[in-house]
Formats: sequence, C-alpha cells, structure tokens
Amino acid sequence: MRHKVLLPALGAAVLLAGACSGNTDAKKSTCVHVIDENTGRTGAACLPLAPDSARVDRVAPHFTHPTRITNPAHPTAEVTQTIYGGQESGKPFRTEVTLLPGTRTITWGDRTIHAVTSQYVAFSDGRVHEVADDWYAQADDGSVWYLGEDVFNYDHGVVADTEGTWQAGRGHAPGAMIMPAHPRKGDVYRTENLPGVVFEQVTVRSVGQTVEGPYGKIENAMTVHELHMDGTTEDKVFAPGYGEFSTGSVTGDLEAVSLAVPTDARRAPVPAGLGALDKAVRAAHAGPTPATVRAAREAWDAYRASEAVPALLERQMTRDLDTWREAPRDRAAALRVEQNTTDLRLRHEPVGTVDRERLGMWARQLGIDAHAGDKGAVAGDVTGLELVRQRHDTPESAALTADLKKAREAADRKDTAGAGRNAQQLIEDIAALR
Repeated sequence: MRHKVLLPALGAAVLLAGACSGNTDAKKSTCVHVIDENTGRTGAACLPLAPDSARVDRVAPHFTHPTRITNPAHPTAEVTQTIYGGQESGKPFRTEVTLLPGTRTITWGDRTIHAVTSQYVAFSDGRVHEVADDWYAQADDGSVWYLGEDVFNYDHGVVADTEGTWQAGRGHAPGAMIMPAHPRKGDVYRTENLPGVVFEQVTVRSVGQTVEGPYGKIENAMTVHELHMDGTTEDKVFAPGYGEFSTGSVTGDLEAVSLAVPTDARRAPVPAGLGALDKAVRAAHAGPTPATVRAAREAWDAYRASEAVPALLERQMTRDLDTWREAPRDRAAALRVEQNTTDLRLRHEPVGTVDRERLGMWARQLGIDAHAGDKGAVAGDVTGLELVRQRHDTPESAALTADLKKAREAADRKDTAGAGRNAQQLIEDIAALR
C-alpha cells in the first residue's frame, strides 16, 4: 500500500537528513526527520533507523541485463498483471499492476540503465485514485533496484498532485534496492531513499514462510517491516510468483493479491458459468433494476458453486453485489461488480483480451456517467480508457485514437453531453478491434 507524504507549498526536493539531537550513536544512520503526513511539516524527531551496518543496500550495483528480472520475490519480468483487492479508509480498494511494453532509460551517476516499467493503478470505490509508472532493474547479483516513479494522485477524476514522483539521478535521488538477491532475516534496505520527498526503510522479519495463495499454498514467502517517512510502520508479505503479496489485515486497511497471471492462469476456455455471469452483470449495468441485479447475483452464486474462486475476489464480489442489490442505482457498486467479473476472466484469457473487455467496460461507464452529468466520474472514465491503452503496443484503429482524444477534450471542458456522444462511438470502435 502506498503512503504519500504531502510536502509544503514550496515543495522543493530538499534532503532533510542532518544532525539531530537524540541520535548520537555514530554507528547509526544520519538523522532523517519525521514529516507529518497531513501538514507536510518537518518535525524535530528522527525516524528510528537501523544502523548502517545492518543495511544490505550500501553497494554499487552493476547492471548487465537489467530488464531480465528473475528474482523470485520480485518477479516483475515474469508476472504480466496482478490484481489486488481489499479496503482502505473504509472504502473498497482495488489495484491493477501491469508490466508495460518497452523500457525506460535511467541515467544514475555514470550509469545508463534500461528499466522495465510497471503500471500501478489504484481504485477507491471503483474510481481511479492513484496512478504510478514504476521503474525496476535487476543487478548482476540478483538484487532488484527501484529507479523511480511518475506518480499521479487523483481527486474526483482529475490529477490533484504528483507528490511522490522521483527518479534516480535527479535531485540527489539514488536508486533504491527494493529486493535483495537472497533475503535473510534481519536484512535492512531502503526501498525509497530521498528524505523529504520519499523514504521507506525495510527490515526482513522472517523468510521461508508458507502462505495461502489464490489457488493453494505458496512456499518461501517472507514478511518485512516497513518504516515510512511520517513515522508509521506496516508489515508486508512477499511471495514467489507474485512479488508484493499483501499489506495490512482483513479487519483494517488491506491490499492483497486477488490473482496474478501467468502464475494463476488456467489455459482453458471461459467456463459457461463465468460467461453467464458476465452477460448478467452487463445487462444489469446497462439497465439496473431490482430484477436485473438479482439475476446478476443468482448468476454469481451459480458460478462460484461451479468453479474455485480466489477467496479475496469471492469476498469482494459478494460484498459489492450485496451493496448493489440494496441500491440498484448505485453506479459505484455496479462498476465494482463489472471490474470483479472482468478480473475473473484473467485466469482463462490473455491479458490483451481481458484489457479489451476493460476498454469496453470504461466506454460503457463513460456513457452512464455522462448521462448522470457526473463531471468527475466522466474525467476518471476517460483516464481509465487511456491507462488500458498504454498497456499494449499493438496497432490500434485511427478511429479509436481520434474518438478517445475527443472524449478527453470533452471531459477536460466538463462537457458531459459531448462525452456521452463520444462514449457510443468508442463502444463501436472497441468492438471493431475484436
């Protein structure tokens, strides 16, 4: 789960490390001051950092084949897409993490490094909440390094700020180890290391664990303890075939793997029950009434009785359908149900095919939100379309490109009627891609 600390209005990327009372042990790290998450103010207190002698990231990594990521605890080059679910601040929370095509070139000191790009898209209550392009590279010793991120935080469908953006080699920012080659209990490393802008210290608590995955037990997982710049901490679990596996708890804030591909892929046709569920959900989304929503719930009950569904996805889908059944006109609940249904298809279809389904979903949602006159939701729907398009470098129709541009222009000028007209054309453009 990401924690962004908002800086004061001057917002310069200033290093806040320095002498600090109460930290006189020369073996300890230089003081990094606590920053209040709500106000952005720098406090007098120092973070309780581990001594530098415990850190495994104080090395100069060498990168011969940086985009070939084979570290099992950070399988960025092997996992094409991971879906996370849970809740945050009392609202349903869902994340799509997707490996993007191409590479990013990062200049860090005298090194020019090619990095893979992972697109992180978080949704709160079904709506876009945060987007980040994260850049990773594997060093020759097998450790994985985090070389920065472009961050966009959203409020009512539009970008509110870009706090948390950084890149190795800019503004004194070093690259940061995000996964040791062979993690051991007691290892300490900083996954972000630009105090005053982004900072996280990680301590490995345990290794060799067995955890329950979406489809069975996963061995050789590990738990880490993470210290943030505002002084808060949290535990995270990492697992082979998934990377970051879970943060938080079922009773509080939670972001955990629902499923990942190809790790959880089952090369088999879409089951009849899932096809029936998809059809029922789309019908209810297009015409939400007590009867159509009830039919969607019945299709869900039939499907989950016929095939194993990951526990987290099952819990989320049941929750969202119950919410929708109580309020059939709840657009957020309807959107979440369709997102969940699309996620379920990932086990049976390639990511590209499922992403085309997501394009259609966002185009339909654009029409629904435009009809409701919801300017913020319309802007967020267009963003959803744009983000899915970024994931694939295959040729697309000129019509889709032109119509999506028109939709963005309409959203930017808050023309919901114009966006609604674009939505229908986008639906036709996307259907033509099949």
